[in-house]
Amino acid sequence: MSSQIQTALTRLFDKHRIIFWYDTKQELRGDFETVSIPHVEKLEIANNEYGLKHRILREAPEQKFLLYKEGPQPEDLDNWLLDVQLAHGEFRTDQVAIWLSELELGLEFAEVVQAHAEFFQAIKRKEALKKFLKSDDTAGQLRLKMLAVCAGSEPRMDSVVETLLQQLAEERDDGIRLIERCGLDSFLWEQLTRFYGYEASEPSLRDFVIELFKSCYAMGTDGEVKLTGDALVFLKRWKDSRQFEQGFETLSAECAEVLGIEQDLGKRDFRDLVELDYFRLIDQKIISDLVRAVVGRTVTSGDVALWVRQRRQGHWYGEFRHLYEAIEFAARFVQMLGEARLTMDSLSDGVQRYSRSWFQLDQLYRKFTYHVRMSGQASLMGALSEQVENLYSNNYLLKLGDGFQVHVDAAPRWEAYPVVQQKAFFEHWVRPYLRKDKRICVIISDAMRYEIGDELLGLILQEDRYSAELEPALSTLPSYTQLGMAALLPNKSLAIADNDTGTVLVDGQSSQGTVNRTKILQAALDGRGQAVKAEDFMQLNRDDSRELLKGNDVVYIYHNRIDHTGDKMHSEGQAFEAAEQTLADLIRLIKKLAAANANNLLITADHGFIYQNRELDESDFLGDTVSGDDIRYRDRRFVLGKGLSASPAFHHFSSEQLGLDGDMEVQIPKSINRLRLKGSGSRFVHGGASLQEVVIPVLKVNKKRQSDVSAVEVDILRGASSVITSGQLAVTLYQSGPVTEKVQPRHLRAGIYTQSGELISDSHELSFDLTSENPRERELQVRFVLSRKADEANGQEVFLKLEEQHAGTSHYKEYKSLRYLMRRSFTSDFDF
Repeated sequence: MSSQIQTALTRLFDKHRIIFWYDTKQELRGDFETVSIPHVEKLEIANNEYGLKHRILREAPEQKFLLYKEGPQPEDLDNWLLDVQLAHGEFRTDQVAIWLSELELGLEFAEVVQAHAEFFQAIKRKEALKKFLKSDDTAGQLRLKMLAVCAGSEPRMDSVVETLLQQLAEERDDGIRLIERCGLDSFLWEQLTRFYGYEASEPSLRDFVIELFKSCYAMGTDGEVKLTGDALVFLKRWKDSRQFEQGFETLSAECAEVLGIEQDLGKRDFRDLVELDYFRLIDQKIISDLVRAVVGRTVTSGDVALWVRQRRQGHWYGEFRHLYEAIEFAARFVQMLGEARLTMDSLSDGVQRYSRSWFQLDQLYRKFTYHVRMSGQASLMGALSEQVENLYSNNYLLKLGDGFQVHVDAAPRWEAYPVVQQKAFFEHWVRPYLRKDKRICVIISDAMRYEIGDELLGLILQEDRYSAELEPALSTLPSYTQLGMAALLPNKSLAIADNDTGTVLVDGQSSQGTVNRTKILQAALDGRGQAVKAEDFMQLNRDDSRELLKGNDVVYIYHNRIDHTGDKMHSEGQAFEAAEQTLADLIRLIKKLAAANANNLLITADHGFIYQNRELDESDFLGDTVSGDDIRYRDRRFVLGKGLSASPAFHHFSSEQLGLDGDMEVQIPKSINRLRLKGSGSRFVHGGASLQEVVIPVLKVNKKRQSDVSAVEVDILRGASSVITSGQLAVTLYQSGPVTEKVQPRHLRAGIYTQSGELISDSHELSFDLTSENPRERELQVRFVLSRKADEANGQEVFLKLEEQHAGTSHYKEYKSLRYLMRRSFTSDFDF
């Protein structure tokens, strides 16, 4: 006890010159006698008040005194030293006084401490509280900080409530039970009334959270609202919290059931819900209705894109991303196909029209199919998938295949001038670099058809310091790997080997495998050429990769994921997943090459492919059997041999017509028909003459020295008034231009702040990624709900701030701001 008294007195003398000590129970004289504080004179009050007063006020006005009286303090009228006592300090030795002393709190907090004595029984709680205390704390702030200690949160009301709700979601009641034990529950309910308008005859956390969801949902619809706008601000903050999102989701689901949200949503139009995300059911409702609307063609693709973009800001978007993406791609596909004119004047015209626009239909179909598969929601998407499949197969793939086949049949030779033929790849695209003494790397991705090359172009252009161009080339026929890979090498002649392997000879040399391809490159480049597999190159360290490039004028890098996946019966259904992975692979490969000082790259493919996600009908396969004198090689889309029998189901080519040496004959099923092949898949095929198989991409990629990427600018459009007079503020934000490959999206956080930087509204995470050329379509309406803290800023200037996250950190920096004057009348209290 003596050490506690010594410490407590020492702290008091830091604030006061004179300290009174009344030993009410007459049990601490020994402690008084042992106390020794430097520069403090100890005196005892014992009917000597007049002399003491003269001593401490006149004789030693600078000296510190400890005045001890054995017994209680006299009544005020009998206390000759009352004026001195009131002007200085008093030391009390009851438990409350000791706690106050330990926490360095004044006697004005004695009532609070006495009322919540249970709280102070635990040393850990006192230590935790002490870390929160400030010299200017009020009784209310002290109780709030005690609440925070009990809950295990930050000393803010929203943090206390978030933490307690997380415990509720986890079916724990330790925080609320401790609050009740410490007598702080009444204060908690008072604060929930004060902050959020929550009132109940028998308040509880579960009742509060139900009312919270009910009122906030009602604010966005047309129901009864009992809570204040601050409750909406709290809910938005809570649902966007990474720390508490699991608790939010658990309680959201529980409240959705209690409130009958599913039944209520069934009566509403999904368009009225696109800004709400308090329940997972809202996303399910919107997705379900969107699927029906796209199937029924009652919405435009532009509307769907707008709604999906709005949902991207929602809490559950991550879970439903693939469904939203699939719906948007489906809407775009249906609309584009409806507007497409799939006619052509010649084989060359067909190739050029495909490379200008039609390929996008294959791209949209691929993206739709991929996202449906990734969503795992085949039943939900069943009707839409069936519609897209039927449109793609019958109205696009078959129609385009039949139309193109007319011109294939009429062409005397396999060529589409001015589109460059694949066998001229080296001379047309590689040789110009060598003439300028520039090294060049060529990436060949097996089966990367033109539409995938187009998506890769966009991804490359988004990268800083990269430029890229895309051109089409016409692959050789048949469009299979051995011939396509051979045609991309330097060559004077190409010939299909006169055996049953399908191997292709380049100037008489086998082109099978990287060893043979290296020989062909070295023969054409005086030993300064090399072929390598992409996976082997990616394993090289920086020095070895630089040495490889430094020692060769031309390096061919072979990547094989799409064909490797699609050409197998057990994995052909994953062809579009393989396409997505290929894009990621190639971006990594490009960056590794750039790090090895490769500034010039060419990226192309050996052939494309046809893929249909549905199981094929009997009509998709040719009933005609292949016949002839000598059938050497057959696949699902072509036959090699000699003396092949003519058939109306096939188009017959001689080697000469295809620009090949030798006398091998080739037959290809017309349009998109397949041949049956035992043990082989049928949905992923290539080898034929459809546009999807024979139009291949050639990308020219260059690494620049200077940055060429910027973020789109965003402006705040001020309305007619710069005065905030109500509990809400509607603002229009304007994206100054469309997002392109080099003008990238900007992601901002928006809120209204006081001059001191305190947030007084809800906060919005906004993505400005609009690609429309129409300025009106690049406007974004945002509604801010003011919190009750805004009342404290009444009559003051406040700021609408747009903030941007500093790359790689959790810190934000101001991007733009706009001043407003807060001038709210008492009627603003009735906004809700």
